[in-house]
Amino acid sequence: MKKSILILCTGNSCRSQMAEGFLRSFDSSLEVYSAGTKPAAMVHPLAVKVMREEWVDISTNLPKSVDTFLEKAFDYVITVCDGANDSCPVFIGKVEHRLHIGFDDPAEAEGTKEEVLATFRRVRDEINQRFRQFYNENLKGK
Repeated sequence: MKKSILILCTGNSCRSQMAEGFLRSFDSSLEVYSAGTKPAAMVHPLAVKVMREEWVDISTNLPKSVDTFLEKAFDYVITVCDGANDSCPVFIGKVEHRLHIGFDDPAEAEGTKEEVLATFRRVRDEINQRFRQFYNENLKGK
C-alpha cells in the first residue's frame, strides 16, 4: 500500500518543497505533499535552482495551505521548521506518525549572492541526507 506523507512548514516555499522533491525522487510510489500555515506566493527561486543542481525539478510546484489537507489521512506528517517546534503548524487530521526534522530557513540567509546560495545548498544537502535516512529507516521496502 502507498505511504502518504505531508511535509509542513510556514511558507511552503523552501524546506518543505525541497523535502517533497527529494522524497518523490527516492520513490515514485510514495504519495508526497507539502504545505504551509502561511503559504508564500511562490516557491523560492533559489530553492528551485539548488534542487535542479541535484536533478530534482520543483519548478512547477506551488505553495499550498495546510487547510487543503486537513481532511486527508497521512502515514507521516513531518514538520521541517527549525527551532521551536511549536512555531510549526499543528496538523489535526488523522496521522499515524508525527515527526519533526528541523532545518534552518535558507530564505532568511543574509550576505552576498554567493553566501546566500551557499546557505541554500547547505540546507538542501542536509534535507537530502536527513530525508534519505528517514526514507531508508521508515519507508524503503515497506
